[in-house]
Amino acid sequence: MGLIQELISFIMHIDVHLEEIIRDFGNWSYLILFAIVFVETGVVIFPFLPGDSLLFASGTLTAAMGAFDLWVLIPVFLAAAILGDTMNYHIGHKVGTSIPPKSFLGRIVKKERMEAAEKFFNTHGGKTIVIARFMPFIRTFIPFVAGASKMHYSYFLLYNIVGAVLWVFSCTLLGYFFGNIPIIKDNFSVVLILIIFISVVPAVVGAVKAKLGGK
Repeated sequence: MGLIQELISFIMHIDVHLEEIIRDFGNWSYLILFAIVFVETGVVIFPFLPGDSLLFASGTLTAAMGAFDLWVLIPVFLAAAILGDTMNYHIGHKVGTSIPPKSFLGRIVKKERMEAAEKFFNTHGGKTIVIARFMPFIRTFIPFVAGASKMHYSYFLLYNIVGAVLWVFSCTLLGYFFGNIPIIKDNFSVVLILIIFISVVPAVVGAVKAKLGGK
């Protein structure tokens, strides 16, 4: 329970925690940001790590206090996002259809989650990989499902790169240009909640439609 509370605190006050990371680690902070995005996108059992909010907050701090060099920060995020999805794809390709339901991974990658992600994938095709970039939780499962369904890697990689570019540039630059507007700066935690809420709305709408369709 304590770990969950710490994670929620980290996400809700990510600007404060980023300032602490910058103060304590200096230029090594780039590596920490790389690791967070890489794990969030590349390891299917960690879909709860911050993504959109981390990019937005990093852009905000870059503009506010020169915490990062924007043209170093963006390539770091791009590399983490592309490599993370690539690793997730290959994990799915290797073990996606043979996970024992009662194993640790099987409890995380539940059948219903895989089915929901696969349905979304089948409905929207390759562009799913781009769309999923902007959807917390879903973006962690989609590359795994793409690998498990044996999607051709070159086709996956194209959409992987396009999605990463759109996601990283939009979220980071939104923070850079708008994060320090007084009303946003004074209500930063609320803004982060709204970002997360807006990101998950499509998944919620899809789930409701699926449920109603089932009835």
